[in-house]
Amino acid sequence: MELFHLLLHAGSSRRFRKIHLAADRRCRPISRVTSAGQRHDSLGLQPVLAAIRIRRPGPGRPRTRPGRVLGDKAYSSRAIRTYLRRRRIKATIPEPADQKKNRLRRGSTGGRPPRFDSEVYKQRNVVERAINKLKAHRAVATRYDKRDYTFRGTIDLASIRIWLRDPVP
Repeated sequence: MELFHLLLHAGSSRRFRKIHLAADRRCRPISRVTSAGQRHDSLGLQPVLAAIRIRRPGPGRPRTRPGRVLGDKAYSSRAIRTYLRRRRIKATIPEPADQKKNRLRRGSTGGRPPRFDSEVYKQRNVVERAINKLKAHRAVATRYDKRDYTFRGTIDLASIRIWLRDPVP
C-alpha cells in the first residue's frame, strides 16, 4: 500500500485570513483550516492533520496518518517535530537560518541538525499548485468575505470543483 504524503501550505496574509492546506500528489485539497492573518502558521498543523480522512480500499477505518509531511520553514519548530515524531510521521521541513545559527552557537549542546532531504522537498511544489488552483476562484483569491464561515464555504466550493475536474481513478 502506498503511503500518502501531506503537503502543507499556509497562505501569507496579515490583514485577512490564512488558509492552512493539505494536498495530495495530484494538487487536490485534502483538508484545510482557516485562521486569522496575524496568527503564526505553525498553529494550523495539528488541526489540518486532525481533519484528514483517507478512505482505504475495502473495509476498514480511514487513514489518518500520512507517511511524510512536507512543510515550509514556518512549520519548523521543536514542538512540531516532536509531535510528528511521536505520531511516527517523517518530516521534511527546512531549518530556518536563525534556528540553525542558534543551534551552532550553542556548540555541542545545540544538538544535531534535523534530517532534511532536498530531493523529497522538491515535491512541495504540489501544494503551491493546489493553492494556485484554489486562487483561480476569484472569491478565494481576494478574501473579501467578512465572516470566516463564509470564507470557509467559498474554499469548500472551490475544493469541490477541483475534485470534480480531477476525480479519483
